[in-house]
Amino acid sequence: MNIQKVYILADRGILYINGADANEFLQNMISNDINKVNEDNSCFASLLTPQGKFLFAFIVVKHKSGYFIDCEKSQTEALFKQLSIYKLRSKVEIMNLSNEFVIAAFSHEKFLKFEGTKDQPGNTIKYREDPILLDPRNKDLGARFIINLEKLYLSLKKLELKDSPIAEYYELSHELGIAQKEMNKLQNKLFGIECNFEELNGIDFKKGCYVGQENTARIKLKNKLSKRLLAIQLISGKLTEGASIYANGIEIGKVLINDEYPFALIKYLDENFKKDSELKSENSVLRIKVPNWIS
Repeated sequence: MNIQKVYILADRGILYINGADANEFLQNMISNDINKVNEDNSCFASLLTPQGKFLFAFIVVKHKSGYFIDCEKSQTEALFKQLSIYKLRSKVEIMNLSNEFVIAAFSHEKFLKFEGTKDQPGNTIKYREDPILLDPRNKDLGARFIINLEKLYLSLKKLELKDSPIAEYYELSHELGIAQKEMNKLQNKLFGIECNFEELNGIDFKKGCYVGQENTARIKLKNKLSKRLLAIQLISGKLTEGASIYANGIEIGKVLINDEYPFALIKYLDENFKKDSELKSENSVLRIKVPNWIS
């Protein structure tokens, strides 16, 4: 990621959760420990079904007396409704600020130029009153700047950052093996832990109960993680959502996201699956890329 480039992530949405019970409210629901989140640190987390299946993924950032929830914009309304269901009598206010705030991404190298930064995922500083954080999932995704839309371009000019095509950012994310687009297609299709959320610093196995915690812990403790969400490299043809993937005629996975940045759920421990080998699907030939952050 070039140090001078910035990517305005107009496809991301922002919810704001505030109120006397905001901390407890989030702690009882999300897969990570909300107590890790403060003025100096942000976290990646997910909201799962009671069975531990994936529903939503987001970044949690402390802001004033509450928390920004940075999520894919196409999931914002559904996440708002889901959180509202759990709200019950909690003293919590949930607001959709997607029309007021925007997220801009820039390089890891640029982040380290700011005074007071630490080279660790989730490290958060303030630029004036706006949070800048090193992506808590993976440092190679760079930093994220959450700022009021009205101040965006003046701030980017002062920071000597040049607006660049958003596709470059998502191509990097896909190369790293981190899914961020079309996450709706994953809902209820796989367990949160199969989304690699442990390796992406999105699950805390030491915190107390949260929605989906029981099955997530069981898969981890009994070493039953045999499938993972992995990036597809299309060699030829066209991917079909839901199509099976075969190695030597044996089904070893399924296409879940078939669009511009495709991903599949793969039986990565299956003896028929070999890294970087050519595989076949319904109308395509493909490879599966296993990132170096997965052992």
